[in-house]
Amino acid sequence: MHVLPDRFLRDLHTLRSFGASGIGKGVVRQAFSEADVAARKWLIKQLKAAGLAPHVDPAGNVFGVTDGPSLLMGSHSDTQPEGGWLDGALGVIVALEIARSAKEAGGPPVSVVNFQDEEGRFGALTGSSIYSGKTTLTEADGFTDVDGVSFRDARASMADLAREFLPHDRFSGFIEVHIEQGSTLDDAGEAIGVVTGIVGSRQIQVTITGQQNHAGTTLMHQRKDAFQALCAFNAALNDRLRNIVTPRTVWTIGRMQLRPNAPSIVPGEVVFDVQWRDIDDDRLARMENLIRDLVAVIANDHGMQAEIVPIKALQPVPMDATLRAALSAGAEAQACGKWREMPSGALHDASNMARVIPSAMLFVPSIDGISHAFVEDTNEADLVTGLRVVADAVSRLGASTDFKGN
Repeated sequence: MHVLPDRFLRDLHTLRSFGASGIGKGVVRQAFSEADVAARKWLIKQLKAAGLAPHVDPAGNVFGVTDGPSLLMGSHSDTQPEGGWLDGALGVIVALEIARSAKEAGGPPVSVVNFQDEEGRFGALTGSSIYSGKTTLTEADGFTDVDGVSFRDARASMADLAREFLPHDRFSGFIEVHIEQGSTLDDAGEAIGVVTGIVGSRQIQVTITGQQNHAGTTLMHQRKDAFQALCAFNAALNDRLRNIVTPRTVWTIGRMQLRPNAPSIVPGEVVFDVQWRDIDDDRLARMENLIRDLVAVIANDHGMQAEIVPIKALQPVPMDATLRAALSAGAEAQACGKWREMPSGALHDASNMARVIPSAMLFVPSIDGISHAFVEDTNEADLVTGLRVVADAVSRLGASTDFKGN
């Protein structure tokens, strides 16, 4: 297989033009926006030109399929409200170039997918969640964005192109290429990361209720200040997790709501989310036990009440061993001494696809580890190296006539 880096980069920059922000290489191309629909229609033209059969399913996922069984490659092209030019888009255009080059070389057969709403305008990884069967189309139709627009109404913008869902068994496996969105590869001066698995995550909502009172007359020792309880919880959490976590374990306190949130009132209630991520499910469970116990301890110490509501729990997702081995062999051949195996700390469409077919991922560096921002970028030499590694891996898989994944 002979890939053409100039053609690949040209297509990648053309895709960026749909929703280009005018700030650096930034892009604003949220799911089902005018720019997003235009980008998907442009991709359909490229798929046709590459000899692939375009197929849009009811969720707005765009496929380019070969005749008969094939390896599936792709990612997503929708962006965050203020996004970069590579998050998702890279995987789509790598897939296009690999499929096109494979066609030109007479095989192996490769199909392309551009999943819809990975970035969560309506719900995280919406398109691949529907396609994999994790979420039904009926359920997704009830999702709404921040402006109250429903997924059902938004997908009407592509209804004239929509057909049935493609069967999963049409594809032997799925490979997604993505920027790392972290700093591990960039800090190490490495070009490639072969993903071992996608981390699991758990999230709870905590409500701590103290006593709302006058900020001028309530002495400090008399207060039941909910915000001070949150501060104590945060400090204690960082300390107590030390003996459980690894350097790659992460946890975040976010979406805090202080009530009544006024400078002259001692806050009587705080509501906040705690989220934590790790590649090991047992560690996630141990962290949850510690977090729940600590909430109770802090509330008791401050003379307050606490309530915990589970929000979500996602299991870690290991990548397929056969696909990983091919990507590792390609990395060793194309980036000898400049690659590593590593987990993904972010969620990706591959986590849903692994439910139904063997799946794997490949990372290229993010400059300074920045993503979900207009300044997101990767050196073009690293983009091309990623393309060549995947071409090498796909060629190896094509030469293995008994590849069925595991």
